Amino acid sequence: MGLMPREPSHSGVLKTPHEKSGFIKYASIYFSHFWKLMALNFTYVLFCLPLITIGPATAALTKVCRNYSQERHAYLFADFWAAFKQNFKQGLVFGLLNLSLTAVFAVGLPFYKQWAEMMPIMYVPMFIMFAFMIVVVMMDFYIYIMVSSTHLTVKQILKNSFILAYLGLKKSLICFVVYVLFMSVCFFLLPVSVIILATLPFAFISFLNCSLCYPVVRKYIIQPYYDQLGEENPEDVYLETGDDRIFKDAPEYESADQKKAKKKKKVVK
Repeated sequence: MGLMPREPSHSGVLKTPHEKSGFIKYASIYFSHFWKLMALNFTYVLFCLPLITIGPATAALTKVCRNYSQERHAYLFADFWAAFKQNFKQGLVFGLLNLSLTAVFAVGLPFYKQWAEMMPIMYVPMFIMFAFMIVVVMMDFYIYIMVSSTHLTVKQILKNSFILAYLGLKKSLICFVVYVLFMSVCFFLLPVSVIILATLPFAFISFLNCSLCYPVVRKYIIQPYYDQLGEENPEDVYLETGDDRIFKDAPEYESADQKKAKKKKKVVK
């Protein structure tokens, strides 16, 4: 059972998933889900109030935004709650890691800046820390997509997110710039921006992140996995049937050899 009753399915939901391109397409998909994304943002903020749950809540937010961005139907509250529970452990690990790194950056950067004013050589470690912070933020764009969409280990997710941040550098930078702009505006407009924070930025950033970065994950992580097994990607099956089966068993579409291969544990690498 979900946290709240499931929303009724709508016949107008588009059934053409994954790689979208162009600002107009992204905007049309976003505004078609605008009010749901506002509700999703508010739900996310509530789940983040205990700081320790930021990670699982972010994984759940990413899961719903991924479905919306790929034009899949999602039950907002039920799917959010299900993803929150399903990804709690890994989400907790990455959430605590992010909180720890945020504290390090918040203390370290001002400290190095103050020290560099007296000893210019200290600008070197300051810029190194600043560059590391940018890399960490860009890795996050891929971390939570993989947490909510694959069965990778924490080590594999960290390794892949670092590589994907480079492979999808253009998209990573776009997400980073939008993230910095949105959060900077909200910070400088405090306390007026509290209402905005409760209803807009997190879902918007996550939706943009999934729109741009999920195709990168699909190209370099998900599709090669199925190619290696010689199996059809469940997303491609969805194109033909309208049935959302991503990373779920679909026996009716399997050959005898594929069923035999299923006996082994499947882990996307």
